Formats: sequence, structure tokens, C-alpha cells
Amino acid sequence: MRADAQDPVIYLDHAATSWPKPPSVIDAVVKAMEHDAANPGRGSHQMAVRASRILFDTRKTIAKLFHISNPNDIAFAMNTTMALNTAIKGFVKPGDHVIATGVEHNSVRRPLELLKKTLGIAVTYLEADEQGGVAARQVEQAIVPHTRLVIVNHSSNLTGAILPVAEIGEITRKRGIKLLVDAAQTAGAVEIDVEAMGVDMLAFPGHKGLLGPQGTGGLYIHPSVDLEPLLHGGTGSQSESPEQPTVRPDRYEAGTQNTPGLAGLKAGVQYVQQETAARIYQKEWHLAQLMMEGLIAVNGVRMLGPHAGKPRTGIVSFILEGADPSETAFILDQHYKIAVRSGFHCTPLAHQAAGTMETGAVRASVGCFTTEQEVEAFIQAIKEIKQHYN
Repeated sequence: MRADAQDPVIYLDHAATSWPKPPSVIDAVVKAMEHDAANPGRGSHQMAVRASRILFDTRKTIAKLFHISNPNDIAFAMNTTMALNTAIKGFVKPGDHVIATGVEHNSVRRPLELLKKTLGIAVTYLEADEQGGVAARQVEQAIVPHTRLVIVNHSSNLTGAILPVAEIGEITRKRGIKLLVDAAQTAGAVEIDVEAMGVDMLAFPGHKGLLGPQGTGGLYIHPSVDLEPLLHGGTGSQSESPEQPTVRPDRYEAGTQNTPGLAGLKAGVQYVQQETAARIYQKEWHLAQLMMEGLIAVNGVRMLGPHAGKPRTGIVSFILEGADPSETAFILDQHYKIAVRSGFHCTPLAHQAAGTMETGAVRASVGCFTTEQEVEAFIQAIKEIKQHYN
């Protein structure tokens, strides 16, 4: 699937948001806007009922994808950042010890740093290796008596390294510690089974690998976990009470939901289910390997992340010797119409591990609609840019 002819861009920024979207996603959003755009849960008229049905069906569809027993354990959020903030701020208490990896996004690090100041919590960031990996044994070694939460970035948004969530989940379950997983780069692109992997909370975006619109995402909350809601307000239920409802998912969904966006998210998840996350992973892995092979052949390119042939998501970050990453991305955009991301990618911890805090990096990321021809065009562009700097 490609974008219309009027959009000739080669889009390699899927780690930020996926594009283009399947036609079924666009159709679902338009249909909801045209016919079902009432307020879900805020009335008994037919449009409101249909809007509520959209939310319910989307919850069921996502639950099936992640092997979640009860769809009501999924709370919708506007993005992964909101989901992570809901989990962290709603669970962590004064005096707690939290373990996080050394490749966490700022959507984890900044809330933790805030809670260090406001609640006096202790945080241990596990050192990542140069490829962005963190071993399960590091988690076990870092556990202390007051450790209550472990946070794991399933895949680094800089290096593409995939962390051993299932092994970590086995450790946390045995020790009675809760596990929060950031699936921003893996939802829809890597198979996820929350029960088999021992995940207590799973934060996921709708607009990346699940192929939905921006402004969608969610948080799975295991039945054994109770969070203080991030937002308080109208839920359409128990309106006579001054307290936030305790029933799920209302407890965590104050305010009007993004009904058209969630309709699109359902269609995106259904597309992923049809293709399967396993096949999408294999395609993206193949494209990443093709990209790496081409870049390695360019003199002066330093690759980040796992070596060729190793597991990784469709992210390939690199530094071009003698070239500023931001300038490289600008040239790719302006002269080649190739969209990539440069800079520090909201993950300074991962850049510290990779040794790129002084420079940042160029990140190219493929998606399920990326073609080999687009990857080859990107490699040729990098070769030409390198020649310009020689």
C-alpha cells in the first residue's frame, strides 16, 4: 500500500507514527464522524449507544490482540505518554523503589524524576550495553526489599533492541513486584501476550504499529493492580457521586473519549490481526537488515543497536562521520523527499549508553508498508550525502 501520487515522500519515520494508514482506518474514522459522533456513555439515544459500542468493540479487539482476558481492564488514553503517566503516578507511593532500564523514553524518566522530588522515591536505572540491551539478571540483582515496580521499554526507540520482557516478568511475578511495559515500539509489530509474559501493566500507542490515528492509545491494568486515576471528572456513570467511580474502565477514563479515533484504531488493530504481528515483524526485520547492510557498506557510517542478524524492531539509527545528524535529515527531506528523525529522540538514557550524547543520531524506521525499493533509495541517498562530505 502506498500513499497517493500527490504524496511522493519516502516515509521512514514509523517509530514516531505510522503512515500511510490502511484505507479501512480512514473509512472507519469518517463513518464515525458522519454517523456515530455522539458522546459515548452520556445518553441513551441511538447515536450515543452506537458511540459506546465503538468503544466496547475496540476494547474487545485490542484485548484479543494482547491476550487480555477482560476488555474492561483496558483504559483508553490519548497516547503512550498518558498511559505511562497514569501507571507510574497512579501506582508509585512515597518510599517506593522503582527499577527502570537504561533505554527508557522521557515519558518514563520524567515522571520518575518528578516523583523522586515530590514523593522521595528511589529509582535505579539499569545500565544498557552499547547495543541498547538490558539483561533479566540485572533486574534481579537490583531488587531490594522496598522495590514495588519494574518498568521495561520493550524495544528502544533509538536502537531497536528488544528487551527480554518474559524473562523479567518471570522474576517480578516470583518476587511479588509489578511489571510495567512500554510497548510504544512493539505493539502491533511484535507478538505480545500479557499473561504469558507476566505483564501487569502495558502502555501502548494507537498511532504507531497498531496503524490507528494519532490521539489514541491505552493502558492495560491487571485486575490485581489498583491505580489512583490520573484524571478525575465525568465518566457518564455514578454521576451523583462526588468520588471517581471504582468500576473499570470508567475509573480511568474521565472526560469524553475520542470516538472517531478509536473507531479508526479498531480498524487498524483488525488489519494487524489479519496480517499477524509475527509476519509484520518478519517483514520489518528483513527491511531493517537490508538497510543495515547498505549502510555498513558506506565508509564512515557508525551503526547503533544490535548487530546484523540479531532480533530488533524496524529501527535503524546511525551517525555519518563528518556530518551533523540534523543536517543529514534536512538534506534527506529537502533534496530526496525522505522523512527520517534526527536528534536525541526523547531518550537521553539510550544515547548515553550508545555514546551519542554529544552528537545525537539519524533514525530511519520502517513500517509494514515500507518497500525494498524505498530502502534502496534511502541507502543511495546516504551514499550521495557521504560523497558530498568527503
